[in-house]
Amino acid sequence: MLCQTIVFLTEDASHDAAIDLINEEAFGPGRLVRAAERVREQGPHDRALSYVAADGGEIIASVRMTPVLAGTESCHLLGPLAVRPSHKNRGIGRELVRIALAAAAKTPSRAVLLVGDAPYYGPLGFSPTRPGALTLPGPFDPARLLAACFDGLEADQLEGEIRHRNRA
Repeated sequence: MLCQTIVFLTEDASHDAAIDLINEEAFGPGRLVRAAERVREQGPHDRALSYVAADGGEIIASVRMTPVLAGTESCHLLGPLAVRPSHKNRGIGRELVRIALAAAAKTPSRAVLLVGDAPYYGPLGFSPTRPGALTLPGPFDPARLLAACFDGLEADQLEGEIRHRNRA
């Protein structure tokens, strides 16, 4: 259950240091070698679709969205999503995902992609993609590549290389 003191805000540059700390705390140094991180290195994330959660003015969680192409489809890559240990299991991460998905649905993006656990993300609208149909620049488990799609697109229709839109 969400705390009543939690507020959700659009990310801005003043949040960068706190977000870096939260991601380091949640994922450690290994986060920088993941396949999704290779995509994020190709260009900036979309601050207008990235959000933070604050409790008493302290940033305690964040989710970022990066504009990508999946083959020829305009999409966003969700992540990292991270919540401080002191605030886990309160629904904050799920609320950040819901907010980010609702914002992405209002853009020309046809889907939001992520590499994650289906039991967590499935109830939030994500479905498995077709194994082997999408590639990332680096090793990843294709069974963990999920998509939440808009405008009649289905997750199993996506195919091709996932890359930052700047690299199109």
